[in-house]
Amino acid sequence: MTHSTKGTALVTGASTGIGAVYADRLARRGYDLILVARNEQRLNTLDRQITAETGRTVLAIPADLNDKAALARIEAILRTDRNITMLVNNAGIGSVASVLDSNADEMEAMISLNITALTRLTYAAAPAFVARGAGTIVNISSAVAIAAEKLNGVYSASKSYVLSFGHRLHQDLADKGVRIQTVLPAATATEFWDVAGYASQKQAASTMSTEDLVDAALAGLDQGELITIPALHDNDDWSRWEAGRLDLSAKLVNAKPAPRYVLPTQARV
Repeated sequence: MTHSTKGTALVTGASTGIGAVYADRLARRGYDLILVARNEQRLNTLDRQITAETGRTVLAIPADLNDKAALARIEAILRTDRNITMLVNNAGIGSVASVLDSNADEMEAMISLNITALTRLTYAAAPAFVARGAGTIVNISSAVAIAAEKLNGVYSASKSYVLSFGHRLHQDLADKGVRIQTVLPAATATEFWDVAGYASQKQAASTMSTEDLVDAALAGLDQGELITIPALHDNDDWSRWEAGRLDLSAKLVNAKPAPRYVLPTQARV
């Protein structure tokens, strides 16, 4: 095995799609890997492939992050393995169904994976990285964090959470040596579309390949971006969005309601 020069990257949802490409690319960049996913067969196949092609050390851990015991096991690894220098929170599930066509239990499971598991793994990694003086946390959000009306409302909201969470993480950790990057993929050719019943979307002209998505995200990481939106060609659009948001947030501190909310009876008093 090749001696690791960059430490170990722990990647969730690593057996296929975006997570599998992250695993491949990070191994080629000199990281050893801890790969976490539910599908043990696919995970082991990827393990063997990356080991053969790159010579990196790969540990595959089959785990369902919606299972509390399995999640706790991964949290413990993040807290105690001093070789870990990067966490890629990629595991997630999605939906295109409206509130009238979706099941509340399925939506709760989505929240548990997309929000709760991501949060708990971040909370396990962040103090450990601070103690070591360095580390990188990459959280995979989605373009629907902004374009909230595009897909299922719970899915969009869960990805909006990831975006907001990343802003605060950066504020808390940037001066402590911990890098935060939030990646917002738009339509990407993954099994998301097969599960949703829209497999043809993977061949659409507007759909990005997983390889292009991850390569762009890593380029954004190299450039020091806090937010990376691979499909957004003019990054000034994002800068203006952020400037507008920050300008609006400064106007939200008032002890009295706006005049438009004064009731007619109050106005006569």
